[in-house]
Amino acid sequence: MAPALLLFCSASSPTPPSLHNDNLSSFPEKAAAAATATSKKPPRPRRIILVRHGQSQGNVDEHVYTRVADPKVTLTPQGVAEAEECGRTIRKLIERDGADDWKVYFYVSPYTRTLETLKNLAKAFEKSRIAGVREEPRIREQDFGNFQDQHQMKMQKETRKRYGRFFYRFPNGESAADVYDRITGFRETLRSDIDIGRFQKPGEQSPNMNLVIVSHGLTLRVFLMRWYKWTVEQFEGLHNFSNGSMMVMERGYGGRYCLLMHHTIEELRKFGLTDAMLIDQEWQKFARPGELNYDCLITGPSYFTHFDHDEQDDLLLGGAGGLREVWCD
Repeated sequence: MAPALLLFCSASSPTPPSLHNDNLSSFPEKAAAAATATSKKPPRPRRIILVRHGQSQGNVDEHVYTRVADPKVTLTPQGVAEAEECGRTIRKLIERDGADDWKVYFYVSPYTRTLETLKNLAKAFEKSRIAGVREEPRIREQDFGNFQDQHQMKMQKETRKRYGRFFYRFPNGESAADVYDRITGFRETLRSDIDIGRFQKPGEQSPNMNLVIVSHGLTLRVFLMRWYKWTVEQFEGLHNFSNGSMMVMERGYGGRYCLLMHHTIEELRKFGLTDAMLIDQEWQKFARPGELNYDCLITGPSYFTHFDHDEQDDLLLGGAGGLREVWCD
């Protein structure tokens, strides 16, 4: 395909009208990106709300995975109730803003239990409040390897504890590191969607949009790890979301998304955030998009132990040849 495309676009062949830069009607994403490059960016959504699916059959009885494919496992009646309650909680949170033009936009894993969670969660919202929904395979559950043998799975989970939760790959399945790779791609799509204001029509864009990502426990923890550049060690210290619960990334005073805008320090400590991670969240609360955090303990001086205090200070401040590109996104 590549040689044919190169030949088609060569100097001897005219470029078809649909591929000219001034004719983007067939490519709305490119048209939006081009408009964004020459105009003010649309407002960022107020929140990114991460929701774990409600209680599923597999959460109650792991033997289900021996006869039902993981993507087809359904919610229990309790899981349905948890999803409905989560929807009501999200609505109350949004309504506290006092805005009249708020809406929600959903990203959802294609697994049955997440789709059922979305359908029941969305009962809290009228049609006019739902800006859209996108099924996104990259935020699916970690793959544990097709139908699961109960005895083998128990042994593998014990092995994972010794090997490390992030790097252990299940036979015929994935490791958390594999999930990290596909979440990286999803994150870039999400950032692009935010930058071009894909969630609302031009001229109707409001800062009161709320994004809701309905996914799975490990996947959501990896998403947070990737977004805030947490280390493998910090990831392995995190605890899972409970079924039907949520974690809220809210736009801070400078425009970045911060967990401390909604959650208390105590809640985040319970989730597994360390002092260094909490210090970074405090910085995220006031920082602007694109701003660098030279003092970030997560990706900077904590890696080096052979400097004295003066040299560490130089490293933090970027002086004396220090690393000026040590920063958190």
